[in-house]
Amino acid sequence: MATRPVVSVYNGQNKPSTSLTLPAVFTAPIRPDVVQDVFKNLNKNRRQPYAVSREAGHQTSAESWGTGRAVARIPRVSGGGTHRAGQGAFGNMCRGGRMFAPTKIWRRWHRRPPLTQRRYALTSAIAGSAIPALVFARGHRISSVAEVPLVVDSKAFDNISKTKDAAALLKAVHADDDVNKASKSRHIRSGHGKTRNRRYTQRRGPLLVYTTAEGVRLWRAFRNIPGVECVNVTQLNLLKLAPGGHVGRFCIWTKDAFASLDKIYGTYSKKSAHKNDYQLPRSLVTNPDLGRIVNSDEIQSVLRLKHDKLTSVHAHRKNPLTNAKFRLRLNPYTKVERSNKKNRFSQKSVRNAAEKKKIAKRNAPFVKALTAHLYARKPAAAQE
Repeated sequence: MATRPVVSVYNGQNKPSTSLTLPAVFTAPIRPDVVQDVFKNLNKNRRQPYAVSREAGHQTSAESWGTGRAVARIPRVSGGGTHRAGQGAFGNMCRGGRMFAPTKIWRRWHRRPPLTQRRYALTSAIAGSAIPALVFARGHRISSVAEVPLVVDSKAFDNISKTKDAAALLKAVHADDDVNKASKSRHIRSGHGKTRNRRYTQRRGPLLVYTTAEGVRLWRAFRNIPGVECVNVTQLNLLKLAPGGHVGRFCIWTKDAFASLDKIYGTYSKKSAHKNDYQLPRSLVTNPDLGRIVNSDEIQSVLRLKHDKLTSVHAHRKNPLTNAKFRLRLNPYTKVERSNKKNRFSQKSVRNAAEKKKIAKRNAPFVKALTAHLYARKPAAAQE
């Protein structure tokens, strides 16, 4: 957000002649995500439809040989005497065949973002052009420029009708460094695009914003300077204000164009006079720097301490069916039950031993007689 409420207006000699109140559009919230999304969709509207020929891959009298020849059923070129005869045709896996899903010219080429979203992105791009850090980040050379946004008195453009006069004015306001950067960046494009009417690439320079009254004369004077673009203040578009979807374009405003921004985009208390029922968007938060908010003393003082994974003690889950101590902690009566069960088993074992002795005593004569009988049936040799 721009912090200066007043902007100086410079004459043709780079000296401040008067000042203007900063338009409210320069205090609009800067949303790079909205700008990038809208730019991506708007940039698609300049594409030229392309498609392969409808007959590509089918310009041969090929027929399938059918089954029974131990070859695939793909259509094959007829004839003989050449390598081409008998080769597969038509299929997308064949040499010289059609492509899979051939491109059509009725593809959905154009996109139309919502009007409110387009206006939001445009106001964000205008606000971003007033932040020197963002302008520097885009690569513009503005270290010698007196002020950003740079506003030049409209009277300084009155006598400009030729390119040499326009170049002299840019040099006077110290914007020539950015122009020279754009001029030196011109080089041949890599790839096949160089053969398709886009042979050269070049960086963007300053953007001159003028009014309708200054229109054609200024456009003719500045159009041949490398990197410099001109646009009417009533026809500002995102493709020029945020090339590549990046906010921070270096803009040179005429005084009349700069003063008309409040009428075009309105203020926070007054709606636009040019756009039907439109008012500037407001920021949802006063300070959008979330990192600064989270790390502030007010927030950190009420947060709980962060647990260290290496030193924190976690309770281990134990099975009470196999762990006696854990079972006793869950059910203290377990000790009593265990003692009663132990006594019960001991009493039962004593009773069983007594019964065994009684049975053995009662069966002793029978065991003795049975033993004598078994020994009596054995041979004499075995007894010896």
